[in-house]
Amino acid sequence: MRKFLFGSLLALSAVFTLTNCKDKETPPGSIVEIAQGNPDLSILVDAVVYTDLVATLDGTTEFTVFAPTNAAFTTLLNTLGVTKVEDLPKETVKSILLYHVVPGTVMSSDITTGYVTSASPFGTTASNLSLYITKDNNGVTINDGVKVVTADVMASNGVVHVVDKVITLPTVVNQALNNPNFSTLVAALTRADLGVDYVTLLSGAGPFTIFAPTNDAFAALLAELNVSGLADIDAATLNKVLQYHVVNGANVTAGSLTEGQEVTTFNGGKFTIRPGWRRQHHRCEQSQNQHRCNGCAG
Repeated sequence: MRKFLFGSLLALSAVFTLTNCKDKETPPGSIVEIAQGNPDLSILVDAVVYTDLVATLDGTTEFTVFAPTNAAFTTLLNTLGVTKVEDLPKETVKSILLYHVVPGTVMSSDITTGYVTSASPFGTTASNLSLYITKDNNGVTINDGVKVVTADVMASNGVVHVVDKVITLPTVVNQALNNPNFSTLVAALTRADLGVDYVTLLSGAGPFTIFAPTNDAFAALLAELNVSGLADIDAATLNKVLQYHVVNGANVTAGSLTEGQEVTTFNGGKFTIRPGWRRQHHRCEQSQNQHRCNGCAG
């Protein structure tokens, strides 16, 4: 009888121990460990190792990582005519990877439509490239059509959102294309009769600073001119308007602008930063550098 009771107590103790072990969830690994544990992120792991970012993404600083799948990387590599990430310059790959990283832990429930600053710097400046994120009934989309396919994979030092494409580094043209609030600007820049290939020009090395009029700004201009659309504005006038919003050879951040400052534009024109500009030009969307304008200078 005593042996039976002793055996029963041992069995109950084992059950209790196993139950306790199940109740204690295994803490998640670091961002690097999460990626290493997912076979569909093996090319991402190779890229992180290649660019010496393991220590950064394996530490205690929290990050949000938009992690491209192997299929996403394969598509990019095929487009670039190479077979592996190591075939590309290390600094280029590093810049691309950091463009997928946002400081802090941002859960999918915290995401709202708008710009966020990535960890990827613009050249040798202190400015970082921006991502335009759209959140709607279809989920989360980054820049031009990069979809989050698996959200909120928790890590000990942040969170991973798996995406279906590699988010390539943007030009100012890309930034305009990424944001639907600039669709009229895009239509203006691509009008066939202007005699200037703005897409090729603004996709160059630059740097460029664009004071980018929103759709509402263009609508106000059209109303002021008493015309129904861009087609009613002659090419010479539209060229002047567009070039009046471009500064060539300078990456001018919002923080470096001061009231009363005179700005020389691409066409040689000048305008002055007026009192209250910070309320109108309130956000710096950087690819090289882009300022969202609520008014359209003409």
